[in-house]
Amino acid sequence: MSLRSGGSTKVARDAVHHPLFARYYARVSVSAETRMGMAEVRRRLLDGLSGRVIEIGAGNGLNFAHYPGTVSEVVAIEPERQLRKLAVDAALRAQVPVDVAPGAAEALPVKSEAFDAAVVSLVLCSVRDVPRALAEVRRVLRPGGEVRFFEHGRGGGRAMRFTQRAMDATVWPLLAGGCHLARDPIGSLRAAGFELGPYRRMMMPENGPALPQSFCVIGTAWRPVATDT
Repeated sequence: MSLRSGGSTKVARDAVHHPLFARYYARVSVSAETRMGMAEVRRRLLDGLSGRVIEIGAGNGLNFAHYPGTVSEVVAIEPERQLRKLAVDAALRAQVPVDVAPGAAEALPVKSEAFDAAVVSLVLCSVRDVPRALAEVRRVLRPGGEVRFFEHGRGGGRAMRFTQRAMDATVWPLLAGGCHLARDPIGSLRAAGFELGPYRRMMMPENGPALPQSFCVIGTAWRPVATDT
């Protein structure tokens, strides 16, 4: 793993601290693998990846079991201490090499243009600064590098979107570890200069009730081949 040293973007080892939510998320996410079909979503998200991959906001490491053998290395960044410990355990069981490291999405502790692909999975909803985080993703990808994303965000009709905004402005981020419901991951990727590939909007659970957090999108984007200025 190539870590970047020094510089004004250095962050503390525990850039995020939500111990109660981390414990809750660890339990709920494991049950969602089968109950909500998340294991199949992860498989689709990661299918066909190859080379060096950086996963941003790896959580408790549930993606690790789904990386194909064509991936040579995964560098998994997770800022929350409790989730990072669980991710280290998951990395030991993975079929591909996985290094788990602390760090924040807004200041990734790795060298520029060091990765063939980046994975963001249920991450953009909770980062403090989405444009800065995506600028970091673009920085660490080689030109033409691929982004695989699975995110939730705004959706539904006017009433649902009003509800999402109201929850974002009040209790939801406090209860859900900084998560926001009304962000627009597709618009954010476009604004950050990524070339959007195929993507599909979906509900999670696919056959369940429409909740404020149910509106998801899965897809692919690329860092343009042209040299950034």
